[in-house]
Amino acid sequence: MAFLDGKVIIILGASNSQSMGAATARKCIAEGATVIIAARNEAKVNAVAESLNCVGVTCDITQDADIKALAQTALDRFGHLDAAINFAGVEAGGTIAELDRETILHSANVHLAGTALFIRFMASAMGERGGAIVTTSSQTALLAAPGLAAYAGAKAGADHIVRIAANEYGHSNIRINAIAPGFTPTAMTEAYLQVPSIEPAFLKELAMPRLPTAEDIACTAAWLCSDECFITGDILDLSGGQTLNRIPTPAEMMGEG
Repeated sequence: MAFLDGKVIIILGASNSQSMGAATARKCIAEGATVIIAARNEAKVNAVAESLNCVGVTCDITQDADIKALAQTALDRFGHLDAAINFAGVEAGGTIAELDRETILHSANVHLAGTALFIRFMASAMGERGGAIVTTSSQTALLAAPGLAAYAGAKAGADHIVRIAANEYGHSNIRINAIAPGFTPTAMTEAYLQVPSIEPAFLKELAMPRLPTAEDIACTAAWLCSDECFITGDILDLSGGQTLNRIPTPAEMMGEG
């Protein structure tokens, strides 16, 4: 028997077939789950949903009504919600000397407030059945890489929300965790990987001999949603050992180090 048989799972952030969200949807479906995928772009999420033969929903994580409606979709279509995974994110680079309030607040709106409200509305939909919620952290929240204060600061704050939420919702039998991927080839990082020196710079800082993949993330996310998992309040490092070392500097990424 597949380990997610009978479970209804929401995955937010699946507008591209190469994304972590789409990879996780494929894994969850293969393990027997009924999956609802969501993203801001209606055309893109519907195209991915059609390719996976699952439900596609439009949802902007900065809009409370969208998140609440996404959770309600599971109840209306399938009668219950067992797990929810949040991969929604935006880039926010720049040194502190270059940052403006708009950039900081936009990152916080998506990664910090979005995480808290995703947990709130998904947990509410799970109710007394309990379930599992998984959000996405980052290696940049664990390692102090220059130039990523707005992004990493919001992610680090979201990690602490995950820990608090795990305490608050544990009595309802809801487990809440985050995955912290390392530099992973996806649609979002495709442009960076066109720079020949970037992949070697990251590989130099890993304990393992390759970069993590979207499928690596998917396998962990699916397991965190399963009844085989008893972890809660944890931030799982999925980097291949990058936290044993460091994130390469911008100069090293550009082959100048």
